[in-house]
Amino acid sequence: MFNKLRRRIEEVRQPPAPRPSAGATSGRPRQHNLFEAAAAYVAACAENDFERSAEASRWVSPEALSFGVNELACRAVIALARERDESPQTVARTLLGLPPA
Repeated sequence: MFNKLRRRIEEVRQPPAPRPSAGATSGRPRQHNLFEAAAAYVAACAENDFERSAEASRWVSPEALSFGVNELACRAVIALARERDESPQTVARTLLGLPPA
């Protein structure tokens, strides 16, 4: 079940096009936005890659990461609900292994 969710998230996610960053020329690390951090964090957690998830969690504040993860979860549940022709509540409860409401 989680593998299907992970595959769906990977389909929706498009790798960012390479672009020069201001940090690349000044020696500073590139700044990540909260959605990049959330996508990297969730993907790493899904793959049990604790090192990558820890790295992604340092890219933004804990509050921003929480918001990004929440937004990603909402979008994933909506996408799966549309795909399955079910309500988002049904999909969310199924993903968490909860009985139907």
